[in-house]
Amino acid sequence: MSAHIRTAMLMAAGLGKRMRPLTATRPKPLVKVAGKALMDHALDRLEAGGIEKVVVNVHYLASTVEAHLKTRKGSMELVVSDERTRLLETGGGLMHAKALLGDAPFLCANSDNLWIDGPRNSVALLADHWDDARMDALLLMVPHARANCHTGPGDFHMDTTGRLSRRKPGHIAPFVFTGVQIMSPRLLIDPPGDVFSTNVFWNRAIGSGRLYGVSHQGLWFDVGTPQAIPVVENVLAHG
Repeated sequence: MSAHIRTAMLMAAGLGKRMRPLTATRPKPLVKVAGKALMDHALDRLEAGGIEKVVVNVHYLASTVEAHLKTRKGSMELVVSDERTRLLETGGGLMHAKALLGDAPFLCANSDNLWIDGPRNSVALLADHWDDARMDALLLMVPHARANCHTGPGDFHMDTTGRLSRRKPGHIAPFVFTGVQIMSPRLLIDPPGDVFSTNVFWNRAIGSGRLYGVSHQGLWFDVGTPQAIPVVENVLAHG
């Protein structure tokens, strides 16, 4: 099974507290890594994967993000989902943008992770593995040992069919979520409130056996702190 994913959401509304002091005067998506804003690294990957429309949510220093988007060249349609009045977290942000995302499966990406495609374009890899009959979400995963600059204990276990289960407390999980996924709009129902995490949707998908993953074939970096930036830049420059 495969799908042609035309629409994506780029999560760009966070406060970037871990990236301080760099985010004192600029939003985290506009922090530069290797001479390019984090947001542009992600948008370049989405465009290379054939995405035609990107919904970008904004909150912290929202006008700065909007101004940056207007300077971007390329074929993708860029649409702002405005969260100025209240930061809604990831799940709430998706619900707020639901009407802009449409009725077909869509891609969702965080703007503070940087990934380099492997032999396959990562958007195409996800699209090729998407099976709408079996899945409500398909997460791009990276093996824990290749999760550059990431210090957490891992997120998920993945069985031989790709079905995901949560890391057990006190244990290490072999896969880390890259921040990139395909989601079905079927998931975007019955929010627990206005402000909540995407974990609510994932837990529902796990409960029905419909949360799946596929392993990323290229490089991935968790660019969460200022200290990560020179590490990432060194790898990108020298391999």
